[in-house]
Amino acid sequence: MATPISKKTDMHADTGKMKDDIIIDNPPVQEPATSQRGCAPGYHRYFMRLAYNGLPYHGWQRQPGAVTVQQCIEEALATVMRQPSVAVTGAGRTDAGVSAARMVAHFDLPENAVINAGNEAQILRALNSLLAPNIVIYRIRRMPDDVHARFDAVSRSYRYFVHTVRSPFTGGMSWLAPATLDFDAMNRAAALLLETEDFTSFSKLHTDTKTNICHVTHAAWRAQGGGGGKKSDCECEAADCECEAADCECEAADCECEVAAGKTKPTLWVFEITADRFLRNMVRAIVGTLVEVGRGKMTVDDFRRVIDQRDRCAAGTSMPAGPLFLHEVKYPYPV
Repeated sequence: MATPISKKTDMHADTGKMKDDIIIDNPPVQEPATSQRGCAPGYHRYFMRLAYNGLPYHGWQRQPGAVTVQQCIEEALATVMRQPSVAVTGAGRTDAGVSAARMVAHFDLPENAVINAGNEAQILRALNSLLAPNIVIYRIRRMPDDVHARFDAVSRSYRYFVHTVRSPFTGGMSWLAPATLDFDAMNRAAALLLETEDFTSFSKLHTDTKTNICHVTHAAWRAQGGGGGKKSDCECEAADCECEAADCECEAADCECEVAAGKTKPTLWVFEITADRFLRNMVRAIVGTLVEVGRGKMTVDDFRRVIDQRDRCAAGTSMPAGPLFLHEVKYPYPV
């Protein structure tokens, strides 16, 4: 039987207007006393899928005296589920200012606080009404009690966005790069990451990480539009044909704009990297060092030597956090 839900009406903290919150009618139950891979007896595990704009937050992980994404979600869950506290574990811990297009996290609830298909939509609406608009929870699913959002993830993918023409619309979430960057050379250097295991040169110093070994399976820059000679990069309306004919011969099927014809240079780029794990500040340090290659201040061979030195001081500067997004987390089971 689904857990009963009732409405509670109170004042919205920001607007002063009345709002309805969905609250689970449960007596408070103490959360598990210890942190463990599986659930404590009497609890069930849930996975949530969410996204957030990390610019206003001091990272994912809860910390004293700072507002973090984890803290906001834990407080909203505790309120909606009528628990004294709810601990949330993310698939990763993004740094201050870093966003996530798709984050996965897990939390545990006592057996009398159930989330299922019958009440998920109401609970999501309640949670999202309590959270700021820059954090959105899309889905909550009951999972086997021994799964883990962090330890079970088999890969994580990040994207770093740059633009070469000044724009008023990036809002700090894309880096203004020199138009003269050599992205071909940057890609040749990035390919070396797939041959690398020890990423000490790209790790933040003085961390509590036990190993700097990571396995990168993809690392490359690609144009996002604005030219380059590939129709897949074209964003004009003619690129999308919507006629009903099986063999389309309408003018919209063949885009002949300057972007598709390669008559303009790409102005939007994204660096995509996938690995089984990432070190603190690793992606931003890699991007900063690749930019040195793109500027001609470092050769591809120099980049290889930076990797081999295993010295953070040998690598490039750490790039701004705003343009970095956690893009995807993959598991060996459906999430």
